[in-house]
Amino acid sequence: MRTPIPWTTPLPPTERSPLDDTYGKLDPSEPEWWICRRCPDYLPAGGNWRLQFDKGVYRIYYEVIQWRSLGSFVVSGDRIYLFNDPYCQWDVGEYRWKLEDRKLTFEVIQDPCSFKLRAANLTGYAWVSCQPPNREAAISDHWIKPAGCER
Repeated sequence: MRTPIPWTTPLPPTERSPLDDTYGKLDPSEPEWWICRRCPDYLPAGGNWRLQFDKGVYRIYYEVIQWRSLGSFVVSGDRIYLFNDPYCQWDVGEYRWKLEDRKLTFEVIQDPCSFKLRAANLTGYAWVSCQPPNREAAISDHWIKPAGCER
């Protein structure tokens, strides 16, 4: 699996954070059905999205056109900092995060990445944990998986 390049900030320690998990969301707006090499990255568009936080690395994936990115992150209290993203190498995004009832939400403090589209994408809808809600669901695989969590 690929890892971020330390463009302007060293890679963070590979330690678990309170956000380490995979999350999905369904953006109900019109999907972006075309692959556009000149379109801005992180453009909020309809369809399934997946976001993963794993020991200092975040990965984001848009299912419709199979667009993806990755970067580094650090959690400090209720703040998360995103950096080392190849689409915005010199930008650091700062957000306030909240995880309640398996739903992760972000409030942008500042993030200029991709004409502020990363912020618009991350804050537009709640991200739902892709983990089963309980042990019974995990064993039986009998539960409704959130949009974006199917592989």
